[in-house]
Amino acid sequence: MSDASHAVFLSYAREDTDAARRIADALRGFGVEVWFDQSELRGGDAWDQKIRQQIKDCTLFVPVISAHTEARGEGYFRLEWKLADERTHLMAKGVPFLLPVVVDATGDGEAMVPDSFRAVQWTRLAGGTPTPDFVAQVKRLLASPRKSVAAKKSETSAPHTTAAPVAVKSGFPIGIIAALGAVVLALVAFILLRPAAKETPAAPAPAKPAVAEAKVAPTAPASVVNDKSIAVLPFENLSEDKENTAFFSDGMQEDILTNLANIPELRVVSRTSVMEYRNTTKKIPQIARELGVAYILEGSVRRAGTQVRITGQLIRAADDVHLWAKSYDRELTPKEMFAIQAALSTEIAGALQAAITPGTKKLLERRPTENLAAYEAYLKARSLSIVTPTTVKPREKFLQAAVELDPNFAEAWGELAAGHAAMVFKNYDNTAARLAQADAAIARAVRLAPDDSEVIRLEGTYAYYGYRDYARALRQFEKVLRLQPSNAGAIFSSGLVQRRQGRITEGNRNLIRGVELDPGNPLYLNQLANALVDQRQWDEALAVQRRLIALRPNDLTAQGRLVRLQYQATGSTKEAEAWLAGLTPEHFNSAYFVSVRTYWAAVKDDFEEWKRLDSLQPDYADSGSQPGEQAIAAAMRLTLHGDIQGARARLGNLSVEMKSLLERQPSNALLWGEFAKLEAVLGEKEAALRDAQKGVDLLPPSLDAVDGRSTLWN
Repeated sequence: MSDASHAVFLSYAREDTDAARRIADALRGFGVEVWFDQSELRGGDAWDQKIRQQIKDCTLFVPVISAHTEARGEGYFRLEWKLADERTHLMAKGVPFLLPVVVDATGDGEAMVPDSFRAVQWTRLAGGTPTPDFVAQVKRLLASPRKSVAAKKSETSAPHTTAAPVAVKSGFPIGIIAALGAVVLALVAFILLRPAAKETPAAPAPAKPAVAEAKVAPTAPASVVNDKSIAVLPFENLSEDKENTAFFSDGMQEDILTNLANIPELRVVSRTSVMEYRNTTKKIPQIARELGVAYILEGSVRRAGTQVRITGQLIRAADDVHLWAKSYDRELTPKEMFAIQAALSTEIAGALQAAITPGTKKLLERRPTENLAAYEAYLKARSLSIVTPTTVKPREKFLQAAVELDPNFAEAWGELAAGHAAMVFKNYDNTAARLAQADAAIARAVRLAPDDSEVIRLEGTYAYYGYRDYARALRQFEKVLRLQPSNAGAIFSSGLVQRRQGRITEGNRNLIRGVELDPGNPLYLNQLANALVDQRQWDEALAVQRRLIALRPNDLTAQGRLVRLQYQATGSTKEAEAWLAGLTPEHFNSAYFVSVRTYWAAVKDDFEEWKRLDSLQPDYADSGSQPGEQAIAAAMRLTLHGDIQGARARLGNLSVEMKSLLERQPSNALLWGEFAKLEAVLGEKEAALRDAQKGVDLLPPSLDAVDGRSTLWN
């Protein structure tokens, strides 16, 4: 940030963040200093002053022009454009400063831009994809900033061409530039990938539901590797008491990974993807290729009494060379643990030549708690998933212990709030009391640490899960992405939120980016496949599912999902029949596979076989179903086959149980829909229609384009 003599300032509307990032990444890859506020700055007066100073100091000002900028009469980018325009009045004639870039079909004739922008040749980069000529032009302008090289527009010049090819000085042969162009184009072809499902958010744009959109082709991770990309593999637990210390070694790995994500220049693969490589026999170069990174960090943790040893070694994947190794022997205290994490992160940033700003340094050196017992309880909670019925309660217990041991532990309060909100969203406990607990916990977290990136992210999750307040959730995820541009969770969550808003195209883009940044995350791949199915993009959905199976070849649930997708795409059950026939007797007769076989019996309308299988486990339900959902579906099938008496017997006392549950959870829209189907089976027609409508009123598609479809279906 100190060398203003070679600095490019990128100015853009938030809807063009992806295009601006592509430009920034390409220029930085060739040693150009890019001032790009998403990776450096925060809101507030200091942010405003820094922006103004950078526009005053930069050598080239690159406004990104698009239909999005045309659609917005107001925006911070317009102030940036005004400041840049004002600076041109102080410059000698012909000094290069403005380099307008158009990323779509927006014409320059009527564009809402300052007059000075029209006085220079505009460059067109479709979708913000940099060309070799563009990179060469930027480097040429930076290399001789005082020469009169700004191209005046002429009546005869082609108004929408990119800069002409030029010789590149300062050691970058044109062959390398051309190679960059091929690589960038390949990356963009790959970037247009796919959509998502149910649980995580990014940055808002015009709220237009997409009626139809082009199909996207899911692919494997890109072959273009960011030279500042890194994966932190699971740390080896060398402690004698492995069973009771595994959470601690995993916690160290995750905290170091989070610290690295706070360094804007680094691209860090998320924990979910790297956990697939625990105890792997794969070689480092292969792991790096699969994750699309240039560097791998390996580490180990050994606890013994009040002492801990943490080691780390950084490996350059291309040649499997160990760049450095460090070992830290410290007292087992939070102060020392956080100091080690900060030191390792700083070492890695230095090795990868990634700048650490004062703000980033402050983030790396933060100490969320000074209480060891509270920290350990927090790590134990974090090792458990937030969204399953079996983990929600123990997770809540650990977090409650953490905040009782240290009432000032902001991140633990934030996790507690997100957990309470997830209980509401998943309808495990959709009560006012549960929501009030979430409200109190997030308020405490924000009060304690309003600028902490984890607290900011968790506030977004709370808004999403607790209130379906999608605008607030997206604002929080945007804040996270200013601090951590490669935060896959914030990006993917943004996509899910945007889909719930009906903004399918934008949502899918963020889901695709999330999968690219977190290529081994099975949850992301599952949700992406769901989104593709929603759009009837069968080939793409099948490709994503096969990619998931390649990651987890022994995952029978993933295999079952694949044959179900094949049936949905083609109407054929032959793949499913062949798969079921190949199961071992142990699997074939397990509870899960009895439920799978019940589904396929219903698909084939083999009523007698379905009835037999349903009787084997009438109470089996997966973790995502509503109370009584299996019994109600079975009763409806019996009704359709004319067995009214059997249908009502199948419901048993469920009507009374559901009425009681609805009294406690009157805002559970999906539960009202299930109850309406139960009433329909019982012949209560008016009540059924009334209660089904109540579900729609509580959760219409206009409020939630995903779950709102279910209330309409009910």
